[in-house]
Amino acid sequence: MTSSRKNKLLTGLVVASLILVIKLFVIQIAQDKYKIDSRNNSMVYDIIYPTRGVIYDRNGKILVGNKVAYDIMVTPREVQPFDTALLARTLDVSEEFIKTKMAEYARDRRKIGYQSVVLLKQLPAETYMKFAEFSYMFPGFRGQTRSIRDYPFNAGGNLLGYVSEVDAAYMKRHPGEYRSGDYAGKTGLEASREKELRGEKGYQIYLRNSKNQIESRFNDGESDQEAVPGKDIVTTIDATLQQYGQELMRGKVGSLVAIEPATGEILTLVSSPGIDVDILADIGKNYQKIIKDPYKPMFNRAVQASYPPGSVFKLVNGLIGLQEGTLKPTDAYPCTKGYHFGKHTLGCHAHPSPLQLEQAVMMSCNGYFCYVLRNMLESNKYKDIAQALDKWNDYVRSFGFGSPLGSDFPSELGGTVPSSKLYNRRYGKGGWKFTTIISISIGQGEIGVTPLQIANLSAIMANRGYYIIPHLIKDSPEVEIDSKYKERHYTLVDTTQFHKVIPGMWRAVNSGFGSGGTASIAAVPGLDICGKTGTAQNPRGDDNSVFICFAPKDNPKIAVAAYVENAGFGAAWAAPIASLLIEKYLRGDISRKDLEKRIMDADITWKVKKDK
Repeated sequence: MTSSRKNKLLTGLVVASLILVIKLFVIQIAQDKYKIDSRNNSMVYDIIYPTRGVIYDRNGKILVGNKVAYDIMVTPREVQPFDTALLARTLDVSEEFIKTKMAEYARDRRKIGYQSVVLLKQLPAETYMKFAEFSYMFPGFRGQTRSIRDYPFNAGGNLLGYVSEVDAAYMKRHPGEYRSGDYAGKTGLEASREKELRGEKGYQIYLRNSKNQIESRFNDGESDQEAVPGKDIVTTIDATLQQYGQELMRGKVGSLVAIEPATGEILTLVSSPGIDVDILADIGKNYQKIIKDPYKPMFNRAVQASYPPGSVFKLVNGLIGLQEGTLKPTDAYPCTKGYHFGKHTLGCHAHPSPLQLEQAVMMSCNGYFCYVLRNMLESNKYKDIAQALDKWNDYVRSFGFGSPLGSDFPSELGGTVPSSKLYNRRYGKGGWKFTTIISISIGQGEIGVTPLQIANLSAIMANRGYYIIPHLIKDSPEVEIDSKYKERHYTLVDTTQFHKVIPGMWRAVNSGFGSGGTASIAAVPGLDICGKTGTAQNPRGDDNSVFICFAPKDNPKIAVAAYVENAGFGAAWAAPIASLLIEKYLRGDISRKDLEKRIMDADITWKVKKDK
């Protein structure tokens, strides 16, 4: 071997040795990460749970806060022989409970390892204090404080949702984020905003000696990590109005939704029967009772129930006719207790005939709107009724029907809007005509909507042709909402057409009793409420009562939709409920105390079949 080649080889060996020495120094001395990993078996991590973010209403009232809860933890591998009877008396449980739990931990010893598991949750403060006094007698057992949800204002149980302990399936869906004993939002805003609300867990590290006894803090506490509190959230909800809406809907099955038209902010979202916040505070104890309730209080009807819209949908068909040029406000059509075709009649109530558009909206004439939709679907501008119906479908979807609106509320459904494909499958291509699908003229048949969608229709009418996606979260210092909740969505109907329909909505409410207006019960002097009643047919019993409205007529501040199952005419229940909500919001007080009492005292849930 030449000296030059030998020198190169020696140099290479020296360089490699230096690299190895440097890496060993970094791993063993400079980097705590590897030291911590190598001593992991001798370390105990005491988890510090963060305070969950507070949920506020639009006016700064706390909807969901926090209070301290006390848990008893046990680390099975650290447990030494103890007085079972004394521990049971201290924790106010039976000896059998302690023995059963310890037997379970013994079976799962290998799986649990040195982990701490929850023995008892949410102890009363006095019980926890008694345990703290005697805890030195029970090695391996320790107390742990955490914050749990507190509800100072009884408003919005369904929309707020609940927090509960995660199970194996939840942890599998969120790998690495949770461990046994952690809590997470399971429904409502608690679920949809879990990432912001939950915060980040911290920990304190302790060293365990060869006898598995806690000896000292690791690294004098410098490696500990502080818990990061969850972010606070400001909702669009008006807590006072939400609570009032719940009182109005007590004893009814259905929904009540209110929106601020200019912003799309949801002021009230009531699903009835709903969940009281006292039940949310202890959901574990009440869960079985809730899921067995035949009225399904956990089912949020406001965003998940699909109903026929009924006569409120006549507004949409009227606007489409105006835009298509197949309807003029002065066009008059007859109605002799309905629209007659062959041996059939689509019925209507008695009223003057013929009618023009404004009167037809005011009196909610079925026959009139059958002519309106027929003229559009049979227009010469389309090659056949299938093409015309698909154009109609495009119009209807531009009002936010047929698919989820995209709100920030979880599990929102979209309803249904029929197309030519549906009828071709059902009747065969060319096997159907207008009279086959006549029921969609008045919001029946294959049309399905959610109460949130018809509240959005009310906001569209208030805005004269556009909506902002309804949403529940406001911009705040800690949470910024998506820009899509600030954009205007215009319908395919020109804004100028809306001014031709709204006078009929105003007259429906304000023409006075006996004038033919279907919603005179909703009138409040000085508020200029504009509304449209709906009576949606229901194959399972009495018709559903529907009403949408907004106020004031000019520069509207609130748009409302009330939907009450099996309650009959729109004016019977939905209209007074919606108008009382508007009066409460705009004036802060109610002038019609007798009406308010009648609504609040009524219980018509017996009309609704419980096996839905």
